[in-house]
Amino acid sequence: MLGCAWLVVAADQFVKNFLIAALEPGKSVDFLGSLVRLTLVFNDSAAFSIGFGATWIFTILSSVAALALIWYSFKIQTSGWAAMAGVLLGGITGNLIDRLVREPGFGIGHVVDYIQVPFNFPIFNIADMAIFIICTLSVIRIMRGDQIGRQRVSA
Repeated sequence: MLGCAWLVVAADQFVKNFLIAALEPGKSVDFLGSLVRLTLVFNDSAAFSIGFGATWIFTILSSVAALALIWYSFKIQTSGWAAMAGVLLGGITGNLIDRLVREPGFGIGHVVDYIQVPFNFPIFNIADMAIFIICTLSVIRIMRGDQIGRQRVSA
């Protein structure tokens, strides 16, 4: 689990730091043609710009979620759920690091977002993708009869 979390955090923070050095805020660069653009923005809200200006609340919620996930990880009985929990933890931690260390200050830092898709969708980052994908996969697995952290329930 922690290996998956580390990989997500490392990729997320590496790309964020690279793009901060390479791009001017608000400027866009084509990546994968017109399918994806890289646009550096600093977000003081949650995913999809929900909760504008309430960064400290998201810092607390992210910290609690990360600690709860670590605590719960000791009860996970399958490698699939463990990997998914690790990716989720990595996504939460990647954005939490931004909130703790980036401007304007500790606990209220802005999250670095940079992935822009052509349809009218908020700009996001690797950590956001990890969180969204794992939440979606979790819902699918639960709907198929998998219990969180355990083997599938047979009908």
